[in-house]
Amino acid sequence: MSQAPGAQPSPPTVYHERQRLELCAVHALNNVLQQQLFSQEAADEICKRLAPDSRLNPHRSLLGTGNYDVNVIMAALQGLGLAAVWWDRRRPLSQLALPQVLGLILNLPSPVSLGLLSLPLRRRHWVALRQVDGIYYNLDSKLRAPEALGDEDGVRAFLAAALAQGLCQVLLVVTKEVEEKGCWLRTD
Repeated sequence: MSQAPGAQPSPPTVYHERQRLELCAVHALNNVLQQQLFSQEAADEICKRLAPDSRLNPHRSLLGTGNYDVNVIMAALQGLGLAAVWWDRRRPLSQLALPQVLGLILNLPSPVSLGLLSLPLRRRHWVALRQVDGIYYNLDSKLRAPEALGDEDGVRAFLAAALAQGLCQVLLVVTKEVEEKGCWLRTD
């Protein structure tokens, strides 16, 4: 189908869930996968499988509002035949083979506030990054809308800034085949 002369192509449709409760891990999973595959109930079931005999589950908030840990994210991805590979921050980002990576999930420090009052506490927040139609997006569930990061240079710059904060962890979401071959890492 051709467009009228001078018409702008329509922007890609980017799936983006907004923050609810402490469900940033669920939102990050769905955002990186670009569809709603996980819910709070599904994440709670994963928690039960990870700690079946535990009265107080160590993989989620005691309040039942979410705040899932990395084990829940990894188990969720494994259930789909995917893998989460931890990125060693000591490696230069130029070694990251982005075309082999489906998306990235970052764990970042997040300030705590009560209304306008900022508290001297730090929580952790899960954020997804994903390429859609050649453009990388920051799919942070705290954002009103996806934030375009641009091409590979743009996402590398975003990652470098996040890693420079010191407390950022990066997970690469890859297929099992990419994980087994290790081709998420450039060796040249």
